[in-house]
Amino acid sequence: MSKKVVTMGEIMLRLSTPNNEKFIQADEFDVCYGGGEANVAVSLANYGHNAEFVTAVPDNEIGECAVAALRKYNVGTQNIAKCGERLGIYFLESGSSMRPSKVVYDRAHSSISTATAADFDFDKIFEGADWFHFTGITPAVSDAAAVLTEEALKAAKKHGVKVSVDLNFRKKLWSSEKAQKVMKNLMQYVDVCIGNEEDAELVLGYKPGNTDVTSGDLELAGYKSIFEQMVADYNFEYCISSLRVSHSASDNGWSACIYSRDTKEFYHSKEYSIHPIVDRVGGGDSFAGGVICGLLDGKNFKDALEFGVAASALKHTIPGDFNLVSRKEVETLAGGDASGRVQR
Repeated sequence: MSKKVVTMGEIMLRLSTPNNEKFIQADEFDVCYGGGEANVAVSLANYGHNAEFVTAVPDNEIGECAVAALRKYNVGTQNIAKCGERLGIYFLESGSSMRPSKVVYDRAHSSISTATAADFDFDKIFEGADWFHFTGITPAVSDAAAVLTEEALKAAKKHGVKVSVDLNFRKKLWSSEKAQKVMKNLMQYVDVCIGNEEDAELVLGYKPGNTDVTSGDLELAGYKSIFEQMVADYNFEYCISSLRVSHSASDNGWSACIYSRDTKEFYHSKEYSIHPIVDRVGGGDSFAGGVICGLLDGKNFKDALEFGVAASALKHTIPGDFNLVSRKEVETLAGGDASGRVQR
């Protein structure tokens, strides 16, 4: 049964170098649109849920292109405000092997950074909604966006909507000190918290265990301990973390873990080896979208996690920000078929 999901954040124009070129080599850029919460909305719409994206875009042709990119994948755009000066841009230099990818932001004074609650009818937006998802990126964009995020969260809770967050720390947008000041306050509205070990430390101040994502040493007991602390402090229903082992820009190990407040169970998913990676940007968003889909579908939390991990593993094979695999493709991989055989 389709559920109504609302996500709110910034959609940006993405300009990426073709063929793994460095910025200095590129004579042209590949164009697409994306952004954390928009990516989650596309995933959920793709799986058959009624996903709506709330944002602000400029009232010009570039703003229209961003809206059209969402409409193409059946995301509701009726609550997108037309205001502000410009659409945010990010430039992506796609890494390969031992050379990492690089992102350069050009998003100052973007429409969402100057939008206020007066630009949105949150009572209308959250009427009949089942779920609201946001990330730590949106409050980091500007002080006004942080205020807007809290206003949306208050409205969501007023309407009895379940709330998830992906902590998503972005050091190019704000400091750990500012992130903790803002995000700790917003956690009072959150039911499901998603974030890796770096996010937990930099956004909420929890020290990770003996985990080294570059060596492949994942100390799961450390995650369990952090999750227990987070549940004790904020009463989250679930704490969830993706587990990326970065052997190189082209070769990652991928799994996830989850802790349930009610059952006090800690669960680690199956692990996938993703090699070669086509595009890892949006991988975390596709994971969040998959887990949310699983929980909305009524799956138990372990199966919901497996659905999210499989969905995200598949996203790494797709260029662009959006995860465009079908529910059937995700379920096939989650069920154990990773053969990649041609389907005729």
